Amino acid sequence: MAFEGISEKIQNIFHKLTSRGKLSESDIKAAMREVKLVLLEADVNFIVVKKFIKELSEEAVGEKVLESLTPGQQVVKLVRDKLTELLGGTQAEIKSGNPTVVLMMGLQGAGKTTFCAKLAGYYKKQGRKPLLVACDIYRPAAIKQLHVVGEQAGVDVFDRGTEKPEKIYKEAMQYAVKNACDFIIVDTAGRLHIDDEMIEEMKELKAAANPTETLLVLDAMTGQDAVNAATTFNDDIGIDGVVLTKIDGDTRGGAAMSVRAVTGKPIKFVGTGEKLADIEPFYPDRMASRILGMGDVLSLIEKAETAFEEKKAVELQQKISKDQLTLEDFLDQMEQLSDMGSMSDILAMMPGGNKLKGMQVDEKQLGRTKAIVLSMTPEERRTPQMINGSRRKRIAAGSGSSIQDVNRLLNQFDQMKKMLKQFTGKGGKRKGMFKMPF
Repeated sequence: MAFEGISEKIQNIFHKLTSRGKLSESDIKAAMREVKLVLLEADVNFIVVKKFIKELSEEAVGEKVLESLTPGQQVVKLVRDKLTELLGGTQAEIKSGNPTVVLMMGLQGAGKTTFCAKLAGYYKKQGRKPLLVACDIYRPAAIKQLHVVGEQAGVDVFDRGTEKPEKIYKEAMQYAVKNACDFIIVDTAGRLHIDDEMIEEMKELKAAANPTETLLVLDAMTGQDAVNAATTFNDDIGIDGVVLTKIDGDTRGGAAMSVRAVTGKPIKFVGTGEKLADIEPFYPDRMASRILGMGDVLSLIEKAETAFEEKKAVELQQKISKDQLTLEDFLDQMEQLSDMGSMSDILAMMPGGNKLKGMQVDEKQLGRTKAIVLSMTPEERRTPQMINGSRRKRIAAGSGSSIQDVNRLLNQFDQMKKMLKQFTGKGGKRKGMFKMPF
C-alpha cells in the first residue's frame, strides 16, 4: 500500500489520543512532535514539515478542540483536513483542448514511457481517441517500447525514427487531424540526470508543441530526489502538474507529500502497479483518508464499476434469483475481480483495512481456483452436479491440484449459491446493482 510506513505510525499516534477522554495542551504537543518525526523519516521536505506542524499545532490546541467532548477525534479530523490541503486540496484534472496535447517529461527510470500508455488507455475508456507520439529519439529501445505498450493499450503510435522532435511532433499533428485523434500524448527524451542540453531540448519542443499541459513523471520511490527534480523542471521549463509512478512500491511517501507544497503544482495521476490499467486520478482527500486508516471507499467503488460490466451484473442477478448460477459465471466474476487489483490493495481501501495487515492474503488462490474451473468441460461448468469421482480425478490432474481441492471448490460453490439465493430474497429482487462478493 502507498504510504504504508507513514500510515501505520500516524495511526498509532492518534490511537493514543482517541483512547483518552480529555486532552491537555501538552498531550497534543507531544503528539505533534511524534507526527513531525514520522514525516521527516518519510523524507518529507523539512520546510514543508515545519510549516505543516506549526499550523496544525496552533489549531489543535485551540479552545474548540480542547473543550470538545471528543478531542481526540477532533484532532484526527483536523489532521485529515490539513493533510488534504498539503496534498493539493482538490483533484486537479488535465485541462481540455481541441485537441488536448500532453507533453510528458521525466528522467530515465521513472516509468515515463509506460505511463504514457497508461494515460492513453485511461482516456480511451473516457471516450477519447488518443495518439502516442514517439519523441524520445535517444534511448535505443524507447520507440520500440512505446509501440509495444501502445499496442497493449489499443492506441495508435506515431514515430519518425530519429528525426528532430519538433519535426516529428508537426507531422504527428497532421496525422492526428486526418485520423480524428483528440488526445495527443508526447513521450519525450529522458536523461539519467538533468543537464543543460536536456533543458534546452525540452524548452524547444515545448515552444513548438505549445501543449495544453506539461506533466512531469516522477518515481515516488526516490523521495526527496523526486522533489528536487520537480523543482528544477518547474523553474527551468515550467510544468502544469506531476504524475507519480511506483506509488505501490516500498515508498516512504515523502515525494507525494512534498511536491505540491514545494512546486505549487498538483499531482494529477498516480501509477499504482505494473499493469497498464494501474492508473488512478489523484484525490488529495481520499489519500489523506487512506493515510489515517479511514479507507478510500469511493476509489474502491470506482474500481468495481470499471471492472464489473453492468449488463453482466444484471444477467447474473437474474440467474441467482432463478438458481441458475454456473461455474462459468463464477469464473467470469473472478476475472473481473482480478481487474480491480490485488486483494491487499482492495483491503487497504476499506475503512480499518490497516488492521487486517497481519492477515495473509493468498494472491495465488484465485489462480489455482481458475485453473480448476478451466480444467472442467463446458458442460461440467454449467452442470457441476454431474462431476463424479472419475471426473474429479481428471480435473485435479488437469489443473495440477488435488481431488480434495476440487471437492473444496465444489462445496464452496454449492454453499455460495445457497447464500446468494437467500440474500436476493424470495422475489429475486434487490435494490441496486448486484455484485458477487468474491
